Amino acid sequence: MAITDTITGNITDTLVVRHLGLQDYETVWHAMSDFTDQRDDNTADELWLVQHPPVFTQGQAGKAEHILMPGDIPVVQVDRGGQVTYHGPGQLVGYPMINLRRRKLGIRELVSATENTIVDTLAEIDIKAYPKADAPGVYVDRNGVSDKIASLGFRVRRGCSFHGLSLNVDMDLSPWQRINPCGYSELLMTQIKALTDDPAALDMEALEAGLVKHFCKYLDFKDVNWIEEPTSVLSIAS
Repeated sequence: MAITDTITGNITDTLVVRHLGLQDYETVWHAMSDFTDQRDDNTADELWLVQHPPVFTQGQAGKAEHILMPGDIPVVQVDRGGQVTYHGPGQLVGYPMINLRRRKLGIRELVSATENTIVDTLAEIDIKAYPKADAPGVYVDRNGVSDKIASLGFRVRRGCSFHGLSLNVDMDLSPWQRINPCGYSELLMTQIKALTDDPAALDMEALEAGLVKHFCKYLDFKDVNWIEEPTSVLSIAS
């Protein structure tokens, strides 16, 4: 179980990182919810890195009319903020489970830190991106239009965050046409593959390493502890 894994270093200064691979969305959702319920002030903060099979997730603010034609892709009602989004293979998903109360952070500060983490990670592969004050996420300019490349949606319970971010890397973008992404009918989604000719920019492990590095910078973590058996967290009992 995550909350009993051995942690090297100071709990407050250490970020535990788990590379979960391709995992069912609902399995991971319930595991991070259980982790949040079971953790205490002696539990280290964690960042789970994962990809999901195709799934639409509808946040608490979601409206049914923004799900246009889901077809054979399941729709899961979830407890995060925001509206409908899509997850699929080739998208890097990160779930920061941070004790905000312990770090003296508000949700807005976590959102800003996460957006800036993505912006800095993309800058390392020469993609200029930016957040928007009125629409959480990360965007790029393409032909005079602001396209979205990364989405955010968090939940805070017991002073701790879960859910998180999704960065489009090298995926099938067609399912986005079945929804109004984040509730915007005119919003266009893009991905790293559409913005660079460098195949190295699509290296998922390198992108994960960049996210971890910059997230630690913005949240002031001094140490990173990669768990050798990362999927042990999925067996947490409710």
